[in-house]
Amino acid sequence: MARKHVTVAICYDFDGTLSPGYMQNYSFIPKLGMKPSAFWAKVKVLAKDQDGDEILIYMGQMLREADHAGVSVKRESFSNFGGTIELFDGVKDWFDRINRFGREREVSVEHYIVSSGLREMIEGTEIAEKFKKIYASGFWYDHEGVAKFPALGVNYTTKTQFLFRINKGVLDVWDKDKVNKYVAPKDRPVPFSNMVFLGDGDTDIPCFRLVKDLGGHSIAVYRPKAKKFGAKAVADRLLEEGRVNFSVPANYTEGSELDKAIKAVISKVSTETELWRLGKRY
Repeated sequence: MARKHVTVAICYDFDGTLSPGYMQNYSFIPKLGMKPSAFWAKVKVLAKDQDGDEILIYMGQMLREADHAGVSVKRESFSNFGGTIELFDGVKDWFDRINRFGREREVSVEHYIVSSGLREMIEGTEIAEKFKKIYASGFWYDHEGVAKFPALGVNYTTKTQFLFRINKGVLDVWDKDKVNKYVAPKDRPVPFSNMVFLGDGDTDIPCFRLVKDLGGHSIAVYRPKAKKFGAKAVADRLLEEGRVNFSVPANYTEGSELDKAIKAVISKVSTETELWRLGKRY
């Protein structure tokens, strides 16, 4: 009888992690006739003035600016904007390659997005089908498919709830009952020790710490060739502070530091599982 594969869940932030910049910067904000810096500066001012959540503010501002500029905010339009998002080197073939490596070691690898970015834009990227679930901020749409207001805002602290959903196998965002139901750690489909979280900065700290403190692995990535005092400094500081296990460039090509780190985690889980199985025989 074939042995059941153990599962490893790799959870990714999006902006700055899989893509070099904010997803709205590639085509949506330019379509408004604005510079990205001006849009995000306005969001920060509004969030402070309203003492509000910056994620909900940016979503509301997207709708307001789009209405003023005559830009479509239909679901399909956001998906089309997502198709213009730039990805880091190696991302496109990363998932199949890592899945194959896992299968060779009797490990089933699942990929998830946990992002404050826009769900509908991520769904428009060419890698969307690689994820078992995309957790990201999303709009409520009317009967004509037009965005009216935020349906889900994912900020730096609410990100952690989705890691528990993955851990317990309760993936539907609307299901608040099952995710809060007690499940013994041994009965959860994806132990935190079998989880990896990839992010790029301070907004990922709650997820970094949760996964690392519960026995999993957290990886801070930064733009390759980043300046010493820029994104690399942030990632290195997170490593020095013990918030992450690794600080590596966001290079997803085969043989890169990130590639080696993920494969080492998969191999570790595979070996530990085999040792546990051997122990159960005697």
